Amino acid sequence: MTKTPLQKNHDNVDQDQFLTILTREDALARFEAALFPRPVPSEQRSLGDALGCALAEDIVAPIDVPPFDRSNVDGFAVRSADLASAGEAAAVRMMLNDEVIACGTQPMRPVLSGTATSIATGGPVPRGADAIVMVEHTQPAGPRAIEIRRAASPGQFVSYAGSDIARGEALLRAGTVIGSREIGMLAACGIAQVSVARPIRVAVISTGDELVQPGAALRPAAIYDSNGAIVTAAISENGGDAIFLGAIPDDEAQLEAAMRQALQTSDMLVLSGGTSKGAGDVSHRIIARLGRPGIIAHGVALKPGKPLCLAVCDGKPVVILPGFPTSAMFTFHDMIVPVLRRMAGLPPRSDAKVTAKIPVRIASELGRTEFVMVSLVEGSDGLIAYPTGKGSGAITSFAQADGFLRIDALADQMPAGSEAEVTLFTPHVRVPDLVIVGSHCTGLDLVTAPLAYAGLAVRSIAVGSLGGLAAAKRGECDFAPIHLFDEKTESYNTPFLGPGLELVPGWRRMQGIVFRKGDTRFEGLSAEAAVRAALADPACIMVNRNQGAGTRILIDRLLGDARPDGYWNQPRSHNAVAAAVAQHRADWGMTIAPVAHASGLGFIPFAEEHYDFALVTARKQRAAVQAFLEALASEEGRKALARAGFRPA
Repeated sequence: MTKTPLQKNHDNVDQDQFLTILTREDALARFEAALFPRPVPSEQRSLGDALGCALAEDIVAPIDVPPFDRSNVDGFAVRSADLASAGEAAAVRMMLNDEVIACGTQPMRPVLSGTATSIATGGPVPRGADAIVMVEHTQPAGPRAIEIRRAASPGQFVSYAGSDIARGEALLRAGTVIGSREIGMLAACGIAQVSVARPIRVAVISTGDELVQPGAALRPAAIYDSNGAIVTAAISENGGDAIFLGAIPDDEAQLEAAMRQALQTSDMLVLSGGTSKGAGDVSHRIIARLGRPGIIAHGVALKPGKPLCLAVCDGKPVVILPGFPTSAMFTFHDMIVPVLRRMAGLPPRSDAKVTAKIPVRIASELGRTEFVMVSLVEGSDGLIAYPTGKGSGAITSFAQADGFLRIDALADQMPAGSEAEVTLFTPHVRVPDLVIVGSHCTGLDLVTAPLAYAGLAVRSIAVGSLGGLAAAKRGECDFAPIHLFDEKTESYNTPFLGPGLELVPGWRRMQGIVFRKGDTRFEGLSAEAAVRAALADPACIMVNRNQGAGTRILIDRLLGDARPDGYWNQPRSHNAVAAAVAQHRADWGMTIAPVAHASGLGFIPFAEEHYDFALVTARKQRAAVQAFLEALASEEGRKALARAGFRPA
């Protein structure tokens, strides 16, 4: 932890002292110390309305359950001593009393020696009886008598009063989440109402001039506010009553008014954005004026999530999450959920965990606890965890990952081949039926759609052609999509296959130079001439592709030894290349024709590349692999690819 004076009195806090980094553990300990102990707000609810709520207090059983000794079977109530001599060769004759005890019937006659009383399952055991003989073990012996040929032990087929629940017993503890089983227990004790924890009212505010609410038109340089929806849903999942108050621009007076109003009507306030101490980030400055003690921690040694700000204002927690979605959600689940659940009277969250092998080295930053999202696939020796992080600004990271692993703050990497504990996002993990690791293409969605409709889980992990080949050789996937050109043989893909792999032809897609229509540096030229023109103009900026991508190999063929401005800008997808050109962040790049046309850009064809699949032969007979091969070869699949601008092989 960066050295900083420790606060000894929350009421005398210099806000500036928190512009430092605390360890995760220290930040959470300070936050909880400023909030707890505190009473759990409660309310009375009927059993029908209590499902999913947490009990606010212990429940003590007011009666015995069952409230009387009762029969577990249909049969006859007897004195066990009368049957001590009974056996197959020595039947005991019993006279029947003139009553039948059914459920809900109070016995009127005692069972005297030598007599028995007919009784139904659940009926109260009459006075004098201490055992029940099943009706199947008796024989009629006249109009008012039966014969029994087996002995009965005391207590046979009898449930004694209080054997299930005893009067005065702690039935349920405070914090228990009420489910159908708990409701059954409460009903069995005659309890109609219970005191439950009132859901914590949590106000949610998004901050930032760049935010637009979903459904509105997206202006230039703006983004849709996803954090508001994500945080609101996550609060509801963890026992809170979330109230989304919208997005507030970076106007200090307007934001302060909204925060004050939120604190008046809510138990907790959660904001996203405005934590990084930049010129436009004002949220943390406002907190100093909202109540004491104010900021508890501002800056936590987490990755993602370093800018997290934790505060308590007059007893109410105020949390400012980082603006990037992945950072916001990791910090919320790791740091805020424990506090929210404790305030709501809920037990700590129980996370399911599995052990998996890490196939690639994961670099980490010393001094910061790092969380890495992973997708799980089935390998030959167990689960494999592929890092899937797309950066702290990625929205799909949580939805597409199965869980996350943690790299300790004292480690600078997690070596390839390491065994790691993966915390799952859901209680159970479903290993995908089909795993595709390699180069991504929009055509993949067209081919795999029928599999998804058939209920098969398909996992596609984009790591580039070379990364996919490496995964296939390790047996970590079913298919590796590749588009690699071998200059020696002047052929695609086949020269790169190794033992245990076979090539499945996919489709052809035209790669070419993409530019903004009307740019005279490129209009009407061939790809080679266009690149020469770009290299001749020092102001012309390119956008490249990531190492290992087949597109990168084509670009390097065109450039030779040249490394123009923008060469080291290396996005991982065709769409990112097109967006960079369309948004004037670059002037040219290389992408595929369907993406260029969809973006309204000019396109100069260069080479029709082969987008094929390296199939792991050992996995060929798996049902999902066969389903993929059938979809790829089907007439419907070929037509869908052709409509999208691809040429099926």
